[in-house]
Amino acid sequence: MKKRTAMILFFIQFLVMLIFAVSTVFALSLPLAQQTTSSTNGSLDRAAIAIAAGLAVGLTGLGAAKAIAASGTAAISALAEKPETFFRSFLVVALAEAIAIYGLIVAILLWISL
Repeated sequence: MKKRTAMILFFIQFLVMLIFAVSTVFALSLPLAQQTTSSTNGSLDRAAIAIAAGLAVGLTGLGAAKAIAASGTAAISALAEKPETFFRSFLVVALAEAIAIYGLIVAILLWISL
């Protein structure tokens, strides 16, 4: 029962992050699609950068979700057995969260380059 609950929570988290990834790609590329569609390379380059920024946020969000799901359950299990492992467990989960922050920074740098 415990494993089934963990799998359901992981699936819900994965689904939310997937929706976030897809909506980010569309939200970043929508203003570019509304501009005049010309066949110049400038608009295609801008569209490619927008899609890359969306993918940077979305895919690193998915990777962070998977890493946090795995390390978070292990951290809670370790805390249940040994409460003195709190700092180590917290550090591992925080490092997994940093993956998403790195993707956000890359997306911001790409978006600024537009």
